Order: sequence, then structure tokens, then C-alpha cells
Amino acid sequence: MDGLSVKIGSLILKNPVMVASGTFGYGEEYAQLIDLNELGAIITKSITVKPRLGNPQPRLWETQGGLLNSIGLQNVGLATFIDEKLPYLQKYDTRVIVSIAGESVSEYCQLAQALKKETFDALEVNISCPNVQHTKKGLFAQDKDLSYEIIRKAVRFSHKPVIAKLTPNITDISIIAKACEKAGAEAIAVVNTFNAMAVDLKTKKPVFKNIVAGLCGPAIKPQALYKVYEVKKAVKIPVIGMGGIMNLNDALEFIITGASAIAVGVGNFVDPKIPLNIINGLRHYLKDNKLAQVKHLIGSMTN
Repeated sequence: MDGLSVKIGSLILKNPVMVASGTFGYGEEYAQLIDLNELGAIITKSITVKPRLGNPQPRLWETQGGLLNSIGLQNVGLATFIDEKLPYLQKYDTRVIVSIAGESVSEYCQLAQALKKETFDALEVNISCPNVQHTKKGLFAQDKDLSYEIIRKAVRFSHKPVIAKLTPNITDISIIAKACEKAGAEAIAVVNTFNAMAVDLKTKKPVFKNIVAGLCGPAIKPQALYKVYEVKKAVKIPVIGMGGIMNLNDALEFIITGASAIAVGVGNFVDPKIPLNIINGLRHYLKDNKLAQVKHLIGSMTN
């Protein structure tokens, strides 16, 4: 044992480095580039009940220090995921976290129930995608009562450890985190993308048909780090940090701030080896600093 193991609720990971939903496909896309067995966990692309084609092009727009995306939850749908995508991941020695997204409370229930008997390790409930208008009031993760209801039912129906993935596009993220904790979530994933936009100077129109897109990448790291800090102060359950993590130092900042694990997102597009580099970097960091376990770093920030 090299001291990298961490516990996320009842889920034990060999190391605290995950790959974020929506940035790693269904795992198969990266299998020829890196050894998937080395990862702490793979979080799948968010799955909906029916297949989704996603938003019209353009869907990606590079900006200074980051990436704007408006994918629109394109995915193969529940049935194809269970039949084709999930079996592929089951042959690897890493934790598999299935991400789900719905346009109604009943869809989340349907997804959780359908996946109950499948073999995987945890359920990420994505109530925070900014590119799909779930309700007339906005995102589910902007409403504490709806957040509570969805997470409570996911816990009841799935019988898997439930991770609530939150949006940063809210005045007080701690209110939503507390509601999800009360509903039975075993961990909180912080954060999804920040609302943003871009203008095409030739046409003088918004780049994206939906106008709003999600900003991710290094540009959001300081904000994402602060959201982790806010949530960690508010709840007792573990926090999974994500947002602009590109190297070992980024990962260490999140862990020291309070994240029990981290997820690499845009970094997978830049260099698929970034997650493995972080894992190796953590191993050397522990040795160089004479630390027995990475868990001793979690929340070790001092004022």
C-alpha cells in the first residue's frame, strides 16, 4: 500500500484521482491512451432515460484560460448504456461511478431504479448541468427542496452510494449541500461549470444558440476551490473537488482545502496522462514530506 487510498462515504478508492463526467466519455475512448486501472474512479458521461443528440454546433469555444461548452447532455441513453457501455467498464480494476441526469423528478427515479441491479460502485446525481432547462424555476440544484427530493429518492431507489453534483451558479451553495446531506447523499461533488457566454464578432451574435454555456478549465479553479471551501464548512460528508485541475499542485490545493478526492475534467482533453501524473505526483509528495497517507492532507489548511 502506498498511502493513497481514500474513503468517500462507504466507497473506498485506491487513490483520490477521478476523471470527471462528460470529459472521459464512457472510458473506452481513453483506454488506448492510458491505463484505466490506475485511476481512482471513472465517472461516466451523464446518462438520461432516452438518447440525446445534444445541442447544435458549435458546442465548444476556447477562451482565455478555459473552455466554453454547450454539449447539451448528448448521450446514448439508459438502455444502450446498460447493454453496451457499462459491461466494458466492468472489466477494469477501478471504481465506476455512473452519472445520471433527468428533466423531471420521475426521470431521476426511473434511472436510479433501472440501474439498481447493475454492477457499478456509486451513483452521481447530476442536478447541475447549466445547458438543460430542467424546470421553469431553473436548475434543480438551485432549489433546495427539489435537490432534497431528488437525492432522497435516488438514495431510496438505487441502493448505491449517492454523490450529489452541484452547480456553482447559486448565491449560497452551502444551502443546497446541506439539503443533499440531509437527503442521504454520501458525498458532494463541487463544482459543475460556471455560466458564461461568448460573442462572434463577425456576426455580432452569441456563439452558442442557447446563448449560455458552461465555463470550465484553469480559469475557474480559484472559484471552484472557494466553493469546495464553502461546502466543506457546511457539511460533514466528504467533498469531491473539481474545476480546472491540471497538475499536482492544483490537486493538492483542493485536497488541503478539504476535498477527499478530486476529478480532472478539461485536463483530459489537453493531456490524457494528467490524471496519472497527479497520482504519481501524490505518491512522491507523500514520500518527500514523510506522510504515511494522503488522508492526512485532507482539510489540513490552516488560517
